[in-house]
Amino acid sequence: MVEDIFDKVANNMGPIGSHAHYSHHYYSFPKLSGELGPYMSFNGKRMLNWSLNNYLGLANHPEVREADAKAAEEYGLAYPMGARMMTGNSELHEEFEKQLAEFVGKEDAFLLNYGYQGVMSVVESMVDFKDVIVYDAESHACLIDGVRLHRAKGGKTYTFKHNDMESLEKNLIRATKIAEEQGGGIMVVTEGVFGMSGAVGSLDVIAELKKKYKFRLLVDDAHGFGTMGKTGAGVPEHFGVQDAVDLHFCTFAKSMAAIGAFIAAKKEIIMYLKYNMRSQTYAKALPMPFVLGGMKRLELIKKNPELKDQLWSIVKALQEGFRKRGFDIGNTTSPVTPVLLQGDYDLPTVTNLIKDLRENMAIFCSIIVYPVVPKGVILLRVIPTAAHTLEDVEYTMNSFEIVKEKLSNGSYKPV
Repeated sequence: MVEDIFDKVANNMGPIGSHAHYSHHYYSFPKLSGELGPYMSFNGKRMLNWSLNNYLGLANHPEVREADAKAAEEYGLAYPMGARMMTGNSELHEEFEKQLAEFVGKEDAFLLNYGYQGVMSVVESMVDFKDVIVYDAESHACLIDGVRLHRAKGGKTYTFKHNDMESLEKNLIRATKIAEEQGGGIMVVTEGVFGMSGAVGSLDVIAELKKKYKFRLLVDDAHGFGTMGKTGAGVPEHFGVQDAVDLHFCTFAKSMAAIGAFIAAKKEIIMYLKYNMRSQTYAKALPMPFVLGGMKRLELIKKNPELKDQLWSIVKALQEGFRKRGFDIGNTTSPVTPVLLQGDYDLPTVTNLIKDLRENMAIFCSIIVYPVVPKGVILLRVIPTAAHTLEDVEYTMNSFEIVKEKLSNGSYKPV
């Protein structure tokens, strides 16, 4: 008997979707409204918002708003019409690529429509079935999907324990053997900043391993671009290992508060990607307002280091405050601030906690539970920005202390 695909998916919504009957529009797919910033509205209530990927506060910067509006007025949202290879290329696209490459210390760069499908396509296009991928176990889903495409072509993959360099070396030994047998190469895939834990990838150690093993290194620096390094060029700059990173991927969705991404590398590699990345070859070019808006954002990042300084003043106050109050924020050394609450908590307890935070304390932050994190762990992810204030931090500290007390005395257990 042939099963109906629609019946199958309707009856099995998946591990996250199985809760959609009560979580939709509140715990999942919430609707925030109002000006993008530290305070927004949720269900008609003003909230202190710690969930925006707007690290440098550029989303509503007056120069950014003006540049976006002027570009939309001059070019509309369609120009240039077509894929870059056909009719969608322009001098401004190439100028922006030149600026991005220079900023992160690479020879060239390639603009990508979206970060997720862009880096997934980079992974897929750089390796064939003879090559081996060695990747961090906690790599972002976009990298995992790129690895899956490699497996679909018959390629071999190995996973190393999260940020564990001993595990990486063991897997490099295995990968080297396979690559030698098959006549292929090795690509190591990791992140600059891991988006859930805030941990910084050990790029300095990986750079040293390149002296011992032959491999190329791809770094997803989505959360590091604009926030890490002396100039904000990212985690490779933070460690001083730009030359060791062969493929430096960054998205505009975090520090630049925009749409799009780029991959930076040697000129010949970028030229190869321009002709072999299916997600770009067969997709419309990044619209001109995002190109000109992106150039304005990059200009502000370069000319206004105080934006990053303000971000880090909030990060420091927030993270030191959490630690002094006995909260577990893991080993983050980046702006990403996870608050880990551990215990035998069921899902109704977690939802009651979040409802209390939102309805009674007017604080909105992301909640992550199993299967993204282990069972018995509640992860409240707090994303500080340069637009937050020290008063916002203090209020949040006091509110989280109340939440922790209520959680420990069972106040959130369902009746």
